[in-house]
Amino acid sequence: MPPPPPPPPPPPMCFPFTNRSRTRESSPLMVRTDSEKSYASSQRSENRSNHSEKSDNNSHRSSQKSDNHSNRLSRKSDSHSNRSKRSHNSTGSQNKLVRSGSYSTTRTLASDVEKLSFDSDSEVYDLPTLADDSRIKLSPLSRSDSKSGLTRVDSKKSTKWGYGWGLGKVKEREREMLERSPSVDSERPPLYKSPTRTSSRSSGSKRPPFYSNDSGSTLVGSAYERKINDVESIKEKVDTAERLEEIRKLMAKEKLDYYVVPSEDPHQSEYVAASDKRRAWISGFTGSAGQAIISKTAAYLVTDSRYWLQARDELDSNWHLIPGGAVDGPKDWIDWLVDRVKDSKIGIDARMISHEKATLFNTQLNHKNSKLVYPPQNFIDMVWKDKPLRSKEPVFIQSLEFTGREASTKIAEVRAWIQAQPPAVPSYSKATPTPAQMHIGTLISSLSSIAWLLNLRGSDIPFNPLFYAYLFISLDRAVLFLDPTKLTDEVEDHLRALNVERKEYNDIWAFLRRREWGEGKVLISTETSYAISLMLTHFRYTAVTPSFIDSIKAVKNEVELEGLRRAYLRDGVAYVKWLAWLEHKIQQGYDITEYEAAWRLTEYRRQNKHYWGLAYENISASGPNAALPHYSPTKSGARMIDRDTPYLNDSGGQYRDGTCDTTRTIHFGRPSVDQSEAYTRVLQGHIAIDSAVFPEGTTGSQLDVLARRALWKDGLNYMHGTGHGFGSFLNVHEGPHGFSSNVALVPGHVITNEPGFYLEGRWGMRIESALAIRRVKTKGEFNGDVWLGFERLTCVPIQTRMVKDSMLTKEEKQWLKDHNKKCLERLEPLLKDDKRALKWLKRESDRGIGLAAPGPGGITIDWD
Repeated sequence: MPPPPPPPPPPPMCFPFTNRSRTRESSPLMVRTDSEKSYASSQRSENRSNHSEKSDNNSHRSSQKSDNHSNRLSRKSDSHSNRSKRSHNSTGSQNKLVRSGSYSTTRTLASDVEKLSFDSDSEVYDLPTLADDSRIKLSPLSRSDSKSGLTRVDSKKSTKWGYGWGLGKVKEREREMLERSPSVDSERPPLYKSPTRTSSRSSGSKRPPFYSNDSGSTLVGSAYERKINDVESIKEKVDTAERLEEIRKLMAKEKLDYYVVPSEDPHQSEYVAASDKRRAWISGFTGSAGQAIISKTAAYLVTDSRYWLQARDELDSNWHLIPGGAVDGPKDWIDWLVDRVKDSKIGIDARMISHEKATLFNTQLNHKNSKLVYPPQNFIDMVWKDKPLRSKEPVFIQSLEFTGREASTKIAEVRAWIQAQPPAVPSYSKATPTPAQMHIGTLISSLSSIAWLLNLRGSDIPFNPLFYAYLFISLDRAVLFLDPTKLTDEVEDHLRALNVERKEYNDIWAFLRRREWGEGKVLISTETSYAISLMLTHFRYTAVTPSFIDSIKAVKNEVELEGLRRAYLRDGVAYVKWLAWLEHKIQQGYDITEYEAAWRLTEYRRQNKHYWGLAYENISASGPNAALPHYSPTKSGARMIDRDTPYLNDSGGQYRDGTCDTTRTIHFGRPSVDQSEAYTRVLQGHIAIDSAVFPEGTTGSQLDVLARRALWKDGLNYMHGTGHGFGSFLNVHEGPHGFSSNVALVPGHVITNEPGFYLEGRWGMRIESALAIRRVKTKGEFNGDVWLGFERLTCVPIQTRMVKDSMLTKEEKQWLKDHNKKCLERLEPLLKDDKRALKWLKRESDRGIGLAAPGPGGITIDWD
């Protein structure tokens, strides 16, 4: 969710120098500008020359520029990518699932050759469904030049529209990039294999393979992924005038005064696929939250404070930004629109708004003599001619080794819940309930709930292992609505064993219209799309909140908890290796961009066992960018990580045994007084949550004040939630519990602990660790064994450099020391082959709190 990059070409990723001269700013809150950065002049050492001769097939360009400051030397290596087709091979009943390695020729300039090793995984258990050769082996790649011709592939067009189609053609630029990917010689290491497909119905969507890195000095992202991201990051502000004009023509036909384009997809997903980014296409705003509202003469975007700056950068002159949640401003888009309309007709695709929001909106509109109108076709789909295709990636089985429960037992629990629901009889009625008033089934539209319930996963949405589907469960029947091209023979056998019928994805509408389940009412979640409510009519459904499946899915069993412990341990190894690398490079005198740092961390994670991808887009931010909680860098717009402000990294990996989410803030120089005090307050809030002991029935919202108490003492605060639930190889945001929720915390819940502080335009900081709720023994045991606390899952040291020692209590100091010592104990056995990371970890574990105060004459000495 980054802002658009500036027009100049992207700077080199790293600048080596030998003589750094920086001027200390007069104010600790001042941010160093690019013009104030010191340059350096140096010549390549003989060592580097020899290394260059050995790598003569890597294309390097060297240039020297002189100015009043110094000479600047930069080298770039050409990035190569490879794309090969996925195959679905018949290998019997096992479904082989692996995640690929990567190939990149991008390197960081260094005076010596640095060999990377990722042999950090010492776990004894293996995924039975993986192929024997699934372990990637890093080895030097052939240095011979590789050439490939360009092939033009015509895409098929589709002109079908309406609910459930969402068809178009692949973006031209993405297709061209894939076609131009160079071929790879035969000496490269063996590829990871795609999920095995024994069915003769082969998917048309292909996943490119990734190779190990052929550079001895860095791994900075797979060539394919970086090529896609680099091109998409160089965006020009979209001229939306023509698009808006087309929408207004459709509005005129329907006699609409407004047309609303939400961010969500038909399943109310937080993250949406490229084919569902309708609001981004019509407005040019790429943030994950916000609603576009088009009137006859103007266009508006309503979004919250996380995206105000980004929206101002990305919207063109045809749009007006409405800051939702601003002081004396509208709370949200519904509040803003209700305040404006009178005798109006507001159009919206009923699939893209939840039952809960639509019901609330309609109630408020009635007082303004206005109403919602639901055109049968989505206006954006009718205008968006080059709309991306829906994913055809195959669905795969999440084995019992990771789920801990059979899908059949989960379905049985849902059926027991349906049977326990009382009939929908009016409170004043004393008559015997009729068959039409009995609850006979439930319709599930939440993608994560369907995936969890059936022990299946997919690849339809970025960062989320989900697939598009609907699921109907009654007391004697289960029907899955799914694109048949996603099915393998293994998955079909799996569904057959569960007695789950399968229908086409779009058959859901005919199924609802015909009432194929017979007489009785259907239970739906309030988050279900309003289109389903309209199709059922209020006589045929009962809306419930929170979702029953969400509630039971949030309570992790012991197998899921153990999987999360292992996943966070492996993720911690990658994070520590990366932190050691980053500090080493900066101390050597290299300037590293936010973008390169993020990709480097992804590469360390990629080598982990059971790695499947990122859990969300990397948040890698330095200086003023760190003051934007959801900032994510682009290659062309990334800032250099400086030594004067904190650097924040919020990222996580998706692993077959768990979803990870970790944030650490670090400083590579001498923090200012303001930075140290704010960071200490954030740390105190983090410790307060981590150390909390509370009785059964306590909600997250009741504990939220613990995270803010220390900040409030200094008149500081943060405007996001303190923490959220997360999934077991599912969504990184999972409810219904959280530190902003009134749902009681229970053993088995997992939740993040992430207080922060952000000084707009200057710097920001956040510390986030994952916690699991568990039972604890207390001295008093008042009311018996009812006391709960937290088990920390995250295993990454917290930097003590920014902490102000005098502000911490004795207990808080001990907590910090114990935390870092525990990280050393758990990670040391996994870092034996990485001397640099192990040395860094031991130093952070043994290091004191804070920095020595300046001596006479302002002289400072930092002991590491």
